[in-house]
Amino acid sequence: MESSPSRTNPGVACKPKLKPRPQVLGQLEVLRNRGVSRAVLREPEGGLVVLSGGGTSGRMAFLMSVSFNQLMKGLGQKPLYTYLIAGGDRSVVASREGTEDSALHGIEELKKVAAGKKRVIVIGISVGLSAPFVAGQMDYCMDNPAIFLPVLVGFNPVNMARCGASYLAVSSFSRSCCSSLRNDPIEDWSSTFRQIAERMQKLQEKQEAFVLNPAIGPEGLSGSSRMKGGSATKILLETLLLAAHKTVDRGIAASQRCLLEILRTFERAHQVTYSQSPKIAALMKQASSSLEKKGRVYLVGWQTLGIIAIMDGVECIHTFGADFQDVRGFLIGDHSDMFNQKAELINQGPQFCFSQEDFLTSILPSLTEIDTVVFVFTLDDNLIEVQTLVEQVKEKTANIQALAHSTVGQSLPTPLKKLFPSIISIMWPLLFFEYEGNFIQKFQHELSTKWILNTVSTGAHVLLGKILQNHMLDLRIRNSKLFWRALAMLQRFSGQPKARCIETLLQVIHFPQPLSDDIRASPISVHIQTAHEKEQVIPIALLSLLFLCSIPEAQVHLAAAPSVCEAVRSALTGPGRKRSVDPLESLEPALL
Repeated sequence: MESSPSRTNPGVACKPKLKPRPQVLGQLEVLRNRGVSRAVLREPEGGLVVLSGGGTSGRMAFLMSVSFNQLMKGLGQKPLYTYLIAGGDRSVVASREGTEDSALHGIEELKKVAAGKKRVIVIGISVGLSAPFVAGQMDYCMDNPAIFLPVLVGFNPVNMARCGASYLAVSSFSRSCCSSLRNDPIEDWSSTFRQIAERMQKLQEKQEAFVLNPAIGPEGLSGSSRMKGGSATKILLETLLLAAHKTVDRGIAASQRCLLEILRTFERAHQVTYSQSPKIAALMKQASSSLEKKGRVYLVGWQTLGIIAIMDGVECIHTFGADFQDVRGFLIGDHSDMFNQKAELINQGPQFCFSQEDFLTSILPSLTEIDTVVFVFTLDDNLIEVQTLVEQVKEKTANIQALAHSTVGQSLPTPLKKLFPSIISIMWPLLFFEYEGNFIQKFQHELSTKWILNTVSTGAHVLLGKILQNHMLDLRIRNSKLFWRALAMLQRFSGQPKARCIETLLQVIHFPQPLSDDIRASPISVHIQTAHEKEQVIPIALLSLLFLCSIPEAQVHLAAAPSVCEAVRSALTGPGRKRSVDPLESLEPALL
């Protein structure tokens, strides 16, 4: 699959060109017919399909395991899917990105769900081939081939697979090169992600492991893998798994044409979705206006569209340095059989609230006129329930909008329609797929919703001045991947030597504590733990580098500016400085 940035809005929306490479289709066909189908679906007793990842990838794993278990139940079959997400179920509804840095954590979680199983397919998702949580699982699977078949899904070439350094000493850092950093072992493991991926490539010849890593190009917003990477993950795996079920249930070995037919339904989803671009742009401006006024944006979705809403809100926290209350998603409907350990989510605090009851008891009473509420549903949902909730919300704020999915022949009831000042109405054509039509339409609704909500929340933060060029300047450093990304941005925009950038970054992370040699030589995990809850680490470090000033002075410069972006832009273009647009050597792959 390939894609290209939109000429009109390169930082937000991308227009896909569906040109699957023959080798990618070939890999999918082999994996479907001889991997998923043969290994588990044809002999389900004692079998299991595990979808695993950290952050966005783990949330996608959760969503797809819910969908395919629903498919199997609908066919009268025993569900065979489960998911693993770094940090457990709490990471589905809250930002806990640091949990993906442990390979041992990934292996222990895999052992628990696979206990007593005879054949287990483990689909490890890591968009940039970077998450130690997934790397450890893939390594463990290869060491136990009698039970496990590992499948690695990502969108970087294997030679760009990334691993963070175990220890970081400033003196050695200034002498080392980027390639050597990428080959350092994972902090609690003996191999690098690249070494593990290369080992899988060799086993692929024997069909004992698979690596699915088609090129989709860089993200419009550098490193924001929740966008194109998340969408591509959904398209790729839903195509593969749906075709695998079709193959088994019909007793056929379908051709690549079957895969292409499913893929093209996603291409049509793009066309249908972005026909609503003017209304999507208006919603984006409304969301930005609420956030600028210190209001909130609430995304209220029915069924699995609620999962998409939760994902979008959670991912704004680490991507844009947002407060967990700024953009929040809620799931309306029964979710009793979705989670592995629902008990992990009970009475855990406000940031773990996501249900209909939570919205009614915690959010509705405190809504204000500057808040925006977006209702996301299909016309097959309980529209009386939708109308009741909309009426309750409208008593608090007039800033309400609907994202409504319908099929040709359906129409929104007039009383409900009149409640909304604006509706993004996505009309879907009838599908005549005999077997998989209902689920393809469900997948289209989810992907369309993801595209729209990603565009709205990303664009809103762009308008708030959180993005410089196409870089997430105010992200929170919550794992090793984000640590290296922060360092890359400091180098790029300051033009300072690597050693100076790392010294300044550590000073800001540990401020007001002075840096000692022991702190400098600590494992990266120590720095991340300290930086985890600190705000505006990157802009403060960058201003310190640009103005050659102390940390307190950089904080004063930032506080005086209308936005993070304006503060840095002013420093870059100020007297005596020539703004550089030449990219400096990057410390990370394009997709992380």
